[in-house]
Amino acid sequence: MSRIQQQLITKDVFLFLENLKNNNSREWFQEYKTEFKEMETEVKNFYSALMNRLKAHDDIEKLKMFRIYRDVRFSKDKTPYKTHFAGSFSRSGKRLRGGYYLRVKPNETFIAAGFWEPNKEDLLRIRKEFETDASEIRAIMGKKSFMEVWGEMQGDELKTAPSGFNKDHPNIDLIKRKQFIFMKKFSDQEVLSPNFIENIDLAFQAIRPYFNLMSDILTTNLNGESLLD
Repeated sequence: MSRIQQQLITKDVFLFLENLKNNNSREWFQEYKTEFKEMETEVKNFYSALMNRLKAHDDIEKLKMFRIYRDVRFSKDKTPYKTHFAGSFSRSGKRLRGGYYLRVKPNETFIAAGFWEPNKEDLLRIRKEFETDASEIRAIMGKKSFMEVWGEMQGDELKTAPSGFNKDHPNIDLIKRKQFIFMKKFSDQEVLSPNFIENIDLAFQAIRPYFNLMSDILTTNLNGESLLD
């Protein structure tokens, strides 16, 4: 059975990324460009297989694979290549909000789901919702089955209350957030397991109650009236 049919991330991928980490130069990369292309194809096939699984229970618009080449123009780190593979999955339509992400890297593989950089209108709408009522989001995040998969919400936040909000509000922990992300890490052993793709898919299924609520918030006003009609 081929690697593609198996839908695996193999040890060869990790070995290449480790070698790239230790030899992060254009000269080395050019010498091993053929090997990189083989690993890239293997990983892309895994991501495509994962997208097909997601489509069985969600409406996925596209898969975006991120390039291995680093933009070093404004970085102190001038190494030319990333030492991981990464890709994101976008949900379709205006009613479906949130996105999925997978990064593959030795000892640092993780998946993430949520809202990385909400525009200012969406961010204000989310904050206003949590100012009014955060019982639904807390119920979802506090559910044992959700916590066992995703743990606590993560992402950047302000040090104090955003302008126009009370710093003593009982939901200020949510209101001051700038990102609304959940992350789940995987060991190398878990990544190399035949069940890796299934475990990712099950985790992404578990995030759906959160996506459903946030999609409802972002497509209605505070009175619950649709903004899409």
